[in-house]
Amino acid sequence: MKFKREGELTQWALDAASLRLFLDYDGTLVDFSPTPDRLDPDPKVVSLLGQLVKKLAICTAVISGRRLRDLRRLLPVPGLWLGGTYGLELLSPAGETLCRADYGAVRPVLERIKGAWQALLSGRSGFFLEDKDWTVALHARFAEEAEAAEVLAAARQALDPGALAGHFRILGGHKFFEVAPLQASKRQAVAYLLGQFPLPGARCLYIGDDDKDEEAFPVIHEQGGAAIKVAQPSQAGRPTEADFIFESPRESVRWLEKLVGGETTFLQ
Repeated sequence: MKFKREGELTQWALDAASLRLFLDYDGTLVDFSPTPDRLDPDPKVVSLLGQLVKKLAICTAVISGRRLRDLRRLLPVPGLWLGGTYGLELLSPAGETLCRADYGAVRPVLERIKGAWQALLSGRSGFFLEDKDWTVALHARFAEEAEAAEVLAAARQALDPGALAGHFRILGGHKFFEVAPLQASKRQAVAYLLGQFPLPGARCLYIGDDDKDEEAFPVIHEQGGAAIKVAQPSQAGRPTEADFIFESPRESVRWLEKLVGGETTFLQ
């Protein structure tokens, strides 16, 4: 479904008997941090999600590329579903943790990649190598365009295709490159939650900002739900399956505040 105006989206959500809400974090609820090791909770977002979980007919999940332990620090809100590493690591509202991959099989391959990338970055500035336990990621946001392209290409060439085949996936983006297990997929995470923890009759709504979120949109649409894209410069001009566009994380937060305060039966 497509919404021409925000009011149509709002009414669609408020008319639901119950709502299953999936949210990305960085670029969707908050602006991007200078580096991913910055863990500064946003009080406004924490408060907003705390209000959402109090609404018994809204089941809220935040699925992020960040590690689960970092996401828990950023969102200390009991009652949320949290999905770290693109939903590979899950924390239930009851506090139960679920991991959908074998760490012992994953980690040795990532250690070899990490070592090769560390050598590649030696003496360079503007790059950040992120070890997320289940994945390794290379950020080049502060590097010059030409050098960033050169280094990211070299990082890809340093990979052993045989070690990755059938077990890992490569995630890219603007000045970004990551190697992750196949289970590190927001599409898989949403499908898993819908299948293993169903809420019959609930409408599904997903809000995210990039291609990792786009992967989950077809699953939402299969459920008759709606997908919302938060605009980012790096995504400009790319095709999207989104039903509506928010122009910034601030706009998506403002809309969620409207949802919390909306006059509707299920929010009472």
